Amino acid sequence: MINGLLHALILDEQGGARPIENSKQLHQWQPTDGKLWVHMDYSQKEAVDWLKNCGQLNDYELESLTADETRPRITPTMNGHMLFLRGINLNPAQSPEDMVSIRLFINKDVVITTRKRRLLSVQDILTSLNNNEGPSSISELVCSLAQKLTSRMQTVIDELDESLDDFEEEIDEPSKKFDNQGLSQLRRQTIALKRYLKPQKEALSNMVNNHYPWLFDDDKAKLNETTNLLIRYLEELDSSIERALVIQQTITNQVSEQLNQRMYVMSVVAALFLPLGFLTGLLGVNVGGIPGTDSPYAFTAFVVFLVVLTGGIGIYFKNKKWL
Repeated sequence: MINGLLHALILDEQGGARPIENSKQLHQWQPTDGKLWVHMDYSQKEAVDWLKNCGQLNDYELESLTADETRPRITPTMNGHMLFLRGINLNPAQSPEDMVSIRLFINKDVVITTRKRRLLSVQDILTSLNNNEGPSSISELVCSLAQKLTSRMQTVIDELDESLDDFEEEIDEPSKKFDNQGLSQLRRQTIALKRYLKPQKEALSNMVNNHYPWLFDDDKAKLNETTNLLIRYLEELDSSIERALVIQQTITNQVSEQLNQRMYVMSVVAALFLPLGFLTGLLGVNVGGIPGTDSPYAFTAFVVFLVVLTGGIGIYFKNKKWL
């Protein structure tokens, strides 16, 4: 079998599929044998060689189908269309916002999908085909894949909302140190998800609104629901970005207010003791003629005067509402 070929299936058009056992059968496949779904790992050289020699793609289309980075879109090709989609990265020890790309070449007889990292949505479709409950046509296969990629985003988006709820609760607990780094990481995740979901929504909308020979009208209704679901996720991401911004601004304002209060207290204290410092400094000069030098009550009278002066300044500040 070809290294990098993950599976090759012929749909039986009744919800099931039969596998192609070896590369010879794959090369001998004809449209009269049934609708073909080939799934490959484009990081393997043999898989790329097969794509190059399959007769369905020109060099430019092959390069797009195996590129390291792709933007979600649908574009016409020589023999059909190419559809680029993204799914949530649920692989272990990886970030969900690092979305996994899946590329599809589609015409009325064959679907070729390529990926580098594993996608659970593809495994779901394989399971349904094994249970004879899967897609019965290429149109249904593409719509099912788009639907499963979209529905798996719900968990991640709900987790983002819950994290924002936790951050909002932290704002109301001044004694608890706020996790600014965690909030920044959440904002980056949300922006990264939106980066791919917005063009993906446009690609699905184009599929709904335009005619494609391999896409049945009955399946467009399902695809339209998937598009609406994706639009809702985008709205939730927009809301999450705005909520994160409001939280960040609130924290910034709180820190600024605390700093201003502390600076204000320090300024008031400095204003209270400024006259006292002036008087003590004036009487502390080491020159002759300082009044009260020979009186035993001079120091006591001076201290009482300072206390009265401080109290008078405090009352003045209070009347001015500076305290």
